Amino acid sequence: AYYKFLLKQRTQNKNHLEAISAKNPTSIISKTIKQEIKSLSLKIDKIINEMKSILKKDKKLYEAFTNISTIQGVGDISAIVLLHHFIKYPNTNQKEIVSLAGLDPISRSSGTSIQSKAKISKAGSKLCRSTLFMAVMVAVRFNDELKEYYEQLKNRGKHTTVCQIAVMRKIIIIAHSLYKNNEQYSAEKYNKFAA
Repeated sequence: AYYKFLLKQRTQNKNHLEAISAKNPTSIISKTIKQEIKSLSLKIDKIINEMKSILKKDKKLYEAFTNISTIQGVGDISAIVLLHHFIKYPNTNQKEIVSLAGLDPISRSSGTSIQSKAKISKAGSKLCRSTLFMAVMVAVRFNDELKEYYEQLKNRGKHTTVCQIAVMRKIIIIAHSLYKNNEQYSAEKYNKFAA
């Protein structure tokens, strides 16, 4: 959560710098903001390294982190957040772990006449969803199996957001299985997983 807070601060500073640089790129304010961005970047790197060093002290945790990281598109932060999510809810099945991330579909209806499109519940971990969203952006470009799955959904006329959420579900289900079974990602085995 602190990592996400630092990222948000850095993004705000970058946006602010862009607005100021358009008017006066050599101002004292621009230089101050650049220093702040540099400082935030160092803090971000430090917190990632600290989290990884905590994991390395526990063989089982580090093994689980490494296994989750074998999913192409899932970086250090995504793997750490997913691992935390799984540890927090140790006795869950696939359906429950998806639901606890707030990625379970819900549909609202009133009688037989009013029905809205299915949406995700968003009842679970916001941090998990936002982190997985970033993983999806990478996965649909560089993970052949997840890219193919995403494109199949797109070709069936699904909206981009719906496709991204489906890939998020698939990633969390695969990661949960890797965590539970102490395995590394294998395209042949895990490509069949439904989202």
